[in-house]
Amino acid sequence: MSSTNNASPGKGERVRFAPSPTGYLHIGGVRTALFNWLWARKTGGTFILRIEDTDQERSTEESRKVILDSMKWLGLLWDEGPEVGGDHGPYTQMERLALYREYADKLIAAGKAYRCTCTKAQLDVQREELKAKDPKATFRYPGTCRDANHPADSVHVVRFKTPTHGVLTYHDMVFGKVSTPNAAQYDFVLLRTDGIPLYNFGAVVDDITMGITLVARGRDHMVNTPPQIMLYEALGAKPPRFAHLPMMLAASGEKLSKRHGAVSVEEYQKGGYTPTALLNYLVRFGWSHGDQEVFSLDEMVEAFDWEHCNKADGKFDPKKLLAINQEHLKQERLTPSADYETNARWFLAARGLTDIDTERLQAAIPLVRPKARTYVELADLLDFFFRDEPVFDDKAAAKFLVAENVERLRAAADLVETCEAWTLEAITAAFNAWLAEQKLEIKDVAQPARVALTGRTASPGIYETIHVLGREPSVKRLRSGAARAGRDGAARAERA
Repeated sequence: MSSTNNASPGKGERVRFAPSPTGYLHIGGVRTALFNWLWARKTGGTFILRIEDTDQERSTEESRKVILDSMKWLGLLWDEGPEVGGDHGPYTQMERLALYREYADKLIAAGKAYRCTCTKAQLDVQREELKAKDPKATFRYPGTCRDANHPADSVHVVRFKTPTHGVLTYHDMVFGKVSTPNAAQYDFVLLRTDGIPLYNFGAVVDDITMGITLVARGRDHMVNTPPQIMLYEALGAKPPRFAHLPMMLAASGEKLSKRHGAVSVEEYQKGGYTPTALLNYLVRFGWSHGDQEVFSLDEMVEAFDWEHCNKADGKFDPKKLLAINQEHLKQERLTPSADYETNARWFLAARGLTDIDTERLQAAIPLVRPKARTYVELADLLDFFFRDEPVFDDKAAAKFLVAENVERLRAAADLVETCEAWTLEAITAAFNAWLAEQKLEIKDVAQPARVALTGRTASPGIYETIHVLGREPSVKRLRSGAARAGRDGAARAERA
């Protein structure tokens, strides 16, 4: 048996992403969604979102909402599916049960499927008997009901009558020619006794009725492709093309999980990542475009193809993701200033800072933008600009707000207070003249002044910080720092 599903791609490809609403949407799922979305946009086609909710014990409405919200935040908007509609709905599997029954009945009528009344208890006995004989053996349904003719009103599952001879061959867009002996398959279940389809049957019926032309998914699904192609052919339908993507693994080589960094999209959003940076990292995970590492979304669409997808699995690298995110935050073409400012306000608000002066914010952002790797870091770097008083790092204050720096902090406050023109150049000139007169270097006053102004030992340049903070706040903080240093000196003297 051979599947001729390797036709060259045309315009108007129909692709789908079909998550199960049994938890959050993690980055492995996002990578699958992204590759499908890119191909739909590349070919001027249709990207379909389908909810596979047949695992009723674990599926929840909350998870469904999280998935939809995550897709929206990522910008992977769908053309057909929940909340959007379309001509091939419904787009939730539990609303399509009658359709699965109809297709199962077609296969039974054609002699390509049958009703099986074997109970789980009976099969468990057979499984245990096999295990006793050979602990390493894999149990396969022995075909007990294959030639039976159980009535439709019996309690039964529907099984596919799998071909027992020959080889199934198909062309994978990433892995090339793939062949599987039919003897490796078994008569798998299509419908359970309650009429709910198992994965392979539900996916095939949905893909046929939704006109899917390409199925792109993780390499771990390659085991499902031969039985699915068998179903397409049994139903007289042309199989779509398949593209299986290399796996995302942990640094240890294990399957990627939450403890390895495969957290939810929501957590990356709250962690201050940009959606395009996350997609940028994921598109390069299993695909390459020369030496280019950083892409806008439009550039991804323009460059994407299947020819440059990798076969080898890769290891998820949180540090590289962070570096890509920083690059996106730094570059105006990737994160326009208006978007950057909007997100800065949001993450400052998360720290309780809602009364944000626009002029000060716009002046402060360029001072810290090159260093911020995430919006969370950005908000931390901006924090002291928007508080009445800085939040002090105790170690920094203990080291620099000390008695020997009292006079220098007072002198700095006087300089700021009497600086005539409020420009960066005038502030710099005033300090340079005073330093020369006192035969001091900037390092002699910079750290005490920085801690007094910001509460910390790391900040933008001291003159730039003073300029953006403004005259009155800077004077107030420098004098307050001097007073704190004086109290420190008094306390030391008392202890002595």
